[in-house]
Order: sequence, then C-alpha cells, then structure tokens
Amino acid sequence: MKLALLLPQFAPNLHDLAVMLQADEIILQDVTQWSRKSRVHRAQIRTPEGTQWINIPILTEDRDKPIKDVRIDHSTDWITPLLRTIEYNYRNSIYYDFYEPEIKADFKSAAEYKYLQPFILYIQKRLFRFMDIQINFTLASRLENYTTDPDQLAQQWDADILFQEYDSRHYQRQAKMKSEPNFNHPTYHQHFDGFEPYCCILDVLFQFGPESFRITDKMLHVV
Repeated sequence: MKLALLLPQFAPNLHDLAVMLQADEIILQDVTQWSRKSRVHRAQIRTPEGTQWINIPILTEDRDKPIKDVRIDHSTDWITPLLRTIEYNYRNSIYYDFYEPEIKADFKSAAEYKYLQPFILYIQKRLFRFMDIQINFTLASRLENYTTDPDQLAQQWDADILFQEYDSRHYQRQAKMKSEPNFNHPTYHQHFDGFEPYCCILDVLFQFGPESFRITDKMLHVV
C-alpha cells in the first residue's frame, strides 16, 4: 500500500500532485507546526524572469501554531495584489480568460474565512475540479492514533511505500522509508520562453484548460 504524507496546499506543484495521484491513501498533516518554508500558504508561478511565489498572509501570533489553527491575516488587502500578480503573469495564457472569473471569485471568498486551512482546501478542490481530478484525503487531526513519526505511521497503515512532499526536509519530518514517486517532471510549453519546473498547477491549468489531462495522465504510473 502506498501512503502519502503531505501538508495542506492550495495549489500543489506537479511532484506533489503525482504523489497524490499515485498514493492509495493520503494523510494531510494539519497538526504539523506551520512553517514559512512550506507551501501551505504559498504557490510558485511562472514569470518572465523565471518564477515567483504568491502568498496568503497569516497572523504573526499564529506562526508557532499547528497548521489547522493558523488564521489568515486580513488586516490589509492581500487578495487584490495576489489576483493582480496572477493576471499580470498569465493573462496571455490560452485559458486564462476562461477560468479567470471563477478563480477570481474563489480567491475573493477568502474574506469569508477566518482560518487558513478551510480556505486552501476549498481552493485546492476547485482547481482540481477544473482539471477533472478528484483527490480523497484524511486529515491527521481526525485520526485517533496519529503519530508525528512518519515511519511509525506508515507501519500503522500497513504501508510498504511512503511518499512525502518535494524538497520538504526543512519543514516536514523525513521518514527513513521515504520513497520517491515514479515521476519525471513533464516539460510543456509555458507562456514565457524557456521552461521552469515545479510551478503550481495554475501554470498547467491556464495553458491546457480542459486538456490538462495531457499532463496529469503522465503522472499516473504505478511505482
């Protein structure tokens, strides 16, 4: 059985999406302490110069809390600049205009959310729906026998293969039995010259739209 241990993210990169697609079970470690180095609150997009992070701000006093208890900082308007950044960098993509109204409305709904986790899981679900992807997961906070030891957790779930997030050694406890998914990063046409890997799924969605499966189907290989 293949088990994936991931943190909640609103727009995963293709490596972490491959992990989700190849795993039999996914546990989102929402009891893990929030880290500014994680991708819980941020996602990487393509720019003319290379890449850039878009961020959801959190309250300073919540930075030492578990992810599930972190609140969004609404003291200033962060939604408008975030949407403006997405528009500036993707407005010439093939499917940007097609998805822009709904994605704009989804991000503007953040004003209705106090806590970060429900909002990012909502955005993730919406983006996956646009890409015709359905992902089922279990929140660590809802597990009675959850342990922060990834190897012990894998043993509890009778997993013989354990996946973790890409480049997560600075914020996610690494398992001794950690495996890598069957993943070679797809190279595809981006809207700027050259290719930058590990952009979030917005990059694929705006370029391929309903045909995003041309990229995601390449990541369904079984380990």
